[in-house]
Amino acid sequence: MKTERLGIIMNGVTGRMGTNQHLVRSISAIRAQGGVALADGRRVMPDPILVGRSAAKLEALAHANGVARWTTDLAAALADPGDAVYFDSASTGLRPQLIRQAIAAGKHIYTEKPVAPTVAEALELHRAAQAAGVKHGVVQDKLWLPGLLKLRMLIDAGFFGRILAVRGEFGYWVFEGDWQPAQRPSWNYRKEDDGGIIVDMLCHWRYVLDNLFGAVKSVCCLGVTHIPERWDEAGRRYDATADDAAFATFELAGGVIAQINSSWCTRVRRDDLVTFHVDGTLGSAVAGLTDCWTQARVNTLKPVWNPDLPQSIDFFDSWQKVPNNRTYDNAFKVEWELFIRHLYDDSPFPWDLKEGAKGVQLAELGHLSSTERRWVDVPPL
Repeated sequence: MKTERLGIIMNGVTGRMGTNQHLVRSISAIRAQGGVALADGRRVMPDPILVGRSAAKLEALAHANGVARWTTDLAAALADPGDAVYFDSASTGLRPQLIRQAIAAGKHIYTEKPVAPTVAEALELHRAAQAAGVKHGVVQDKLWLPGLLKLRMLIDAGFFGRILAVRGEFGYWVFEGDWQPAQRPSWNYRKEDDGGIIVDMLCHWRYVLDNLFGAVKSVCCLGVTHIPERWDEAGRRYDATADDAAFATFELAGGVIAQINSSWCTRVRRDDLVTFHVDGTLGSAVAGLTDCWTQARVNTLKPVWNPDLPQSIDFFDSWQKVPNNRTYDNAFKVEWELFIRHLYDDSPFPWDLKEGAKGVQLAELGHLSSTERRWVDVPPL
């Protein structure tokens, strides 16, 4: 069958996420497997052009991944009719302007999140894309993590009965950068550079909660800056002006209550860097990035509170691990393939710019809740 070439402008891929997840583990992996199979038997072969500010970085990245094309001239890349898709993994503050340019050039849009610094800008991008008739999608990768796919299977199978509550724990210790280099970029900790864990993580929690447990109806959030000073990539001290931890409670449609703690100032003693503990009338489950453990109602232990004696029950031992009865691919790659099929087969792809705007909305309302120290309703967009 015929192989279709798909030219993709990949902007901002010299960053950690753009390089590792979108170029190496998604586009390069898709190219290595022979492209994306379509419904009629054709295959789509991505042909990326890497775009960024550093010629040296782009050249090295292209060479390492067998990519023939790279440029520091975004305008020239957008002017090429042979490239149909614009992918953005640049900084959040520049994203609305760059996506508007790509829409004006008639490109389909696939972008990292947050899609914009404000919900007004995010909705404007959605309206512009709709008016231009281009297709658009937003990265919502956690929906295809093996652990959350197993949770989805349990929900669909009725394992939980009526879901009562969800408790999420996310985070790890990000070094300050003085005596040991930080493992996250310094802009994450500067509010003036669109940093902060509320804007970063509440965008994720919005689509996870909406898609798995129920639409978010209201939020109560407290953002704090635990570490007031850090050191950047050049070893220079700077003031950390953005929140580095957020403690949020969400009311969901159907009466489910979700609580998610997000922190770059916590040391991990749990199954994974993020875990979701789901309690239902018929059973409970705890999912991480990869694995998921369950405890059914009939297997639930009956502890008795007695602070005078050491705990004799091994609570972890009473949970069962959900088996890997299928093959799980990289979550970013899975969504890239779905978006490419959406372009050619017109298959459903609900994770569009409006869904991305919902994440920005929740982050905005999370900030408002933290500032005013109150519950805030989440209106429909």
